[in-house]
Amino acid sequence: MNLAFVLKVEAAQATILGPEDVYVKKGSTISLTCEVNVRSTPPSSVTWYQGGAVLDFDSPRGGISLETEKTDTGTTSRLLVTQARLTDSGNYTCVPSNANPASVMVHVLNGEHPAAMQHGGSCGMAPTILLASITLIIANLLR
Repeated sequence: MNLAFVLKVEAAQATILGPEDVYVKKGSTISLTCEVNVRSTPPSSVTWYQGGAVLDFDSPRGGISLETEKTDTGTTSRLLVTQARLTDSGNYTCVPSNANPASVMVHVLNGEHPAAMQHGGSCGMAPTILLASITLIIANLLR
């Protein structure tokens, strides 16, 4: 008697919602949301790092808070950093106790690059319109 089994193993993975690069204005709030897809055994903890250092919620800087919610569908951890400073720029990593980490790069801008600001959405139709315009210009030049 032969029995064949297929075992599919999925590694538990954290995901930070939104773009990989987040741009915020100095003085605004940095808001990062990390989701962990482990339903059977929720992580006992979710630790956030800025660079290589664990974020210190009791630091003199203040204004850093964390909310972690465990539900039947997974775990969500929300990091808020109010009154963003230039020194808050850097790599932020969400590390669940039982899942692979996720990272995002935060850029705090001093108002010098407002065109680079992102609000969590995609760039929309701009690249498509630009490509169409360039194609029309080249087509007209080749006539």
